[in-house]
Amino acid sequence: MRALIQRVKRASVSVDGEVLGRIGPGLVVFVGIRRDDAQPQIAYVVDKTVNLRIFPDADGRFDLSAMDVGAELLVISQFTLCADTRRGRRPSFSSAAPPDVAASVFDCVLAAFRATGLTVRTGRFQAHMKVEILNDGPVTIALDSDDLSRPRRG
Repeated sequence: MRALIQRVKRASVSVDGEVLGRIGPGLVVFVGIRRDDAQPQIAYVVDKTVNLRIFPDADGRFDLSAMDVGAELLVISQFTLCADTRRGRRPSFSSAAPPDVAASVFDCVLAAFRATGLTVRTGRFQAHMKVEILNDGPVTIALDSDDLSRPRRG
């Protein structure tokens, strides 16, 4: 599972002109679900996202997490995060989970984010969405659940 996290002042997602989700200060979380993603990957991405210290403290240092500041979350499914661009000029999405599998896993991702107690908004799975973001910083962090099996050093 891959996630791209952006700290925002505000953000919204709409489909066909209808706003489905809107947040104030918080995080936009784009989630790419791969074929083998399951509970360990969900737990890693959700825990890491809500506990990353990427909000400023009184001194302006990154020292507070989404949990600390009560951030709102706009969580969007985005299979293009699974793109493999190593060969050629057209990305391959062969590692992305098929839509029926991804929809089920994404529902679990949303449930896990909601279980944190933070406000969670979302778009519509597999729809062409318009996402408006007022990035704050900008602060953008990429997460990959494959990091679980990689050594920290070496």
